[in-house]
Amino acid sequence: MKLNKIFPLIFAILALMTSCADEVTMTLLDEIQVSSSYVSIPVDGGSDTITVTAKDSWTVEKVVTTKDSVKWLSISSTSGAAGETELIFSAESTLNGRTAEVLITIQQEVPSGDTTLIKYLTQRINIIQGVATISNATAAEVNAGPDGKTYRIKGVCTKIENTVYGNWYLTDETGSVYIYGTLDKKGNTKNFLSLGLEVGDEVTIEGPKSSYRDAPQMVNVSVININKSLVKVDSVANATLESEGGEFTAYVTNKGQGLSIDIPEDAKSWLSISAIQSEGINSVVKFNAAANTGGDRAVAITFSTTDGTKDYSASTNLSQKGAIKNVSVADFLAAPVDANQSYRLSGVITEIANSKYGNLNIKDFSGEAYVYGIKDFETLGLKVGDIITIVGKRAAYKESPQVGGAVLESSKTVTTATIAEVLTKDDDANTYFMVTGVIKSIANATYGNLTIQDGDSEIYVYGCYPGYGATGDFRKNLIADKGLKVGDTLTVIAPKGSYQGNPQLVNSFYFSHVSAE
Repeated sequence: MKLNKIFPLIFAILALMTSCADEVTMTLLDEIQVSSSYVSIPVDGGSDTITVTAKDSWTVEKVVTTKDSVKWLSISSTSGAAGETELIFSAESTLNGRTAEVLITIQQEVPSGDTTLIKYLTQRINIIQGVATISNATAAEVNAGPDGKTYRIKGVCTKIENTVYGNWYLTDETGSVYIYGTLDKKGNTKNFLSLGLEVGDEVTIEGPKSSYRDAPQMVNVSVININKSLVKVDSVANATLESEGGEFTAYVTNKGQGLSIDIPEDAKSWLSISAIQSEGINSVVKFNAAANTGGDRAVAITFSTTDGTKDYSASTNLSQKGAIKNVSVADFLAAPVDANQSYRLSGVITEIANSKYGNLNIKDFSGEAYVYGIKDFETLGLKVGDIITIVGKRAAYKESPQVGGAVLESSKTVTTATIAEVLTKDDDANTYFMVTGVIKSIANATYGNLTIQDGDSEIYVYGCYPGYGATGDFRKNLIADKGLKVGDTLTVIAPKGSYQGNPQLVNSFYFSHVSAE
């Protein structure tokens, strides 16, 4: 039976040029209306129809959470003209209930001074087929299951990443599930702390499975039950040690029978238990860490107990600074010459002075440094534009700072491509392109949101930052600092992404430019 077709959900989005909107407004739409914002398709298969009434041409787009996630839904048309049009939604039969969302959008050009803004007017249509059933599942079954299916799962909270929205990990004997958003007892968001959930607690949750960049997760779950752990780490003294080593002290409350402590195998070479003191339910456990001659290191220690029938556990993270300091190029250049201190730097190769020994320049958002050779450079296959991370010493030649004794830790290949070639590529945050084009328009001068053009092809650049590794305020004001303007030829490095189906370069950073003058 069809749902009552009343009160359509209406949105209007005001956006800049081709991609991300800087402002979002909600209003009743005269330009585009639908007879229903809900479509109900029988679980045995079939169709449902709505009427679209528009004052201009429009397009239809499925909201895709993962690749192929809404292939099951067929739509009679992907576009339409002004006037009244019937839109038919169809699906084959399904064993489990499923849902989807469809956007019907009108795009209008709005003059604004010397530029033209794009105004998007969008109606959202919710598609429902059957009734979503709740299945009891393991972590492995959730991760392998289809998006949109609702699951009930029980496991232990092993890590909490965000205490406002409730982002955390649930683990059972088959693996871990990432929870992205947790509702409170009244079904509200942003109130995770009211639940009192802690690492080590056994918890039962319900919610839909989704994906983000092909990584499985459960979204906005409801907590059915929390079984508080009998063991809890109250605090840790010296949870972060200096590279010289020393003592960690963990204060533990244990209401179970006995206490066992697990140090991961790969940490036993540098971390050991030096003492355990217990009085009633309170225990003090001391760990000794050896001196660290390498990079920063961390370990999760697990404390376990039992009530005789069920095991309980809690964990805490210990970390130790390494002899290698992670620094920006500017901080490296400001450091004193020191043959004993190692530094880790990341940036883009801007010039190779000697391809045999690897004498080159590396640049990040803060500055540029000369690297006097990288070990085994000829075998590494690196080129100008590639992103590298190296470890080396602060050295100097005739008082000019340089990186000495450098060793490559990692690299990211950057492929030179035209805009037309980039537009054919899949979205991938880990694949970088070096792209050159003429600046056609600038939408946001602070963060460098702009459009570049090469021949008949153009692409929106969502954020152009001063250099690799920029965060926070360091991302701002590239346009003003470089004096960039419409007509200049700009070269950026960035992965390809998209927003509402529109391709764009995301989190790009400046490589070079040529002024139109």
